[in-house]
Amino acid sequence: MHALIDLVKYPLITDKATRLLELNQYTFLTSRVATKTDIKNAIEFLFNVKVISINTCLLPLKRKRLGKFVGSKPRYKKAVVTLEKNNTINLFSEN
Repeated sequence: MHALIDLVKYPLITDKATRLLELNQYTFLTSRVATKTDIKNAIEFLFNVKVISINTCLLPLKRKRLGKFVGSKPRYKKAVVTLEKNNTINLFSEN
């Protein structure tokens, strides 16, 4: 059993993820071992919102090269979380 706060790494901010905000869908990078139930419990606990559904996909392994050394970036699971109508998550701070 993993701690809920360790399952969700950070929100993913891309063009597509920003468009999904209009549909009340938020995109997060999560741990590979996290299940949909774990992600749902973590999001509801961390942000105090009600989750309707979660879609997940495992991002492909990316190879990186530095000179003659070949390595790879760590793999993460991407989760698209759909919230109820009245719930929102404030990803951008307003200064």
